[in-house]
Amino acid sequence: MPTLGVNIDHIATIRQARRTVEPDPVAAAVLAELAGADGITVHLREDRRHIQERDVRLLRQTVRSHLNLEMAATDEMVAIALDIKPDYVTLVPEKREEVTTEGGLDIVGQIGRIGEVVDKLQSAGIPVSLFIDAETAQIEASVKVGAQFIELHTGRYAEAKDEISRDQELALLDEGCEQAIQAGLRVNAGHGLTYWNVYRVAGIPGMEELNIGHSIVSRAALVGMERAVREMKQAMRGLL
Repeated sequence: MPTLGVNIDHIATIRQARRTVEPDPVAAAVLAELAGADGITVHLREDRRHIQERDVRLLRQTVRSHLNLEMAATDEMVAIALDIKPDYVTLVPEKREEVTTEGGLDIVGQIGRIGEVVDKLQSAGIPVSLFIDAETAQIEASVKVGAQFIELHTGRYAEAKDEISRDQELALLDEGCEQAIQAGLRVNAGHGLTYWNVYRVAGIPGMEELNIGHSIVSRAALVGMERAVREMKQAMRGLL
């Protein structure tokens, strides 16, 4: 059974809507950990639309599980990561106009640049995960650049409109996970996972961690962070 990484970006989204001080992502992380979160994930975007650099620095000092910093493979973000030293970094694609991350990172098309970033971070003792689609070429490229982890993009599975499509996408995730593990990679997954679709992804053999944000924060707005996290862990086990 994989562990649960709770993405708290959208706690900061609510705060930034009014440019005020609440709700506090650090407080949300504390409550998530108290409820059983196995890790805390934040995406420091180039446009700083939600999480701010100050948040990441405070989280680095307070998170007791592990801190996963999602970021673009830019010089600015690499410098910040090398300074703050999260427990690991997940490199993700990023476009200013997108609402949320759309699709996986194209490792095949930028092996040189991604390899350089992976080497800089891992040489400093920061393991790197690559957020990719479950495609053979992307998995092989992830091995080539020397990353320790990949995070399989589950968006197409989450957005499937019918059971046949959902089964097909799940099979691709299953195959991708198996291929990656055989190649020596460790495997996480995330994007679009909810209380209603998470169980089947959690059942993929070898999956280490699921990173889930929007669904948990949405539920937390109604029932509280602790209950929302506990119920997601139940859903991962098929108990909800």
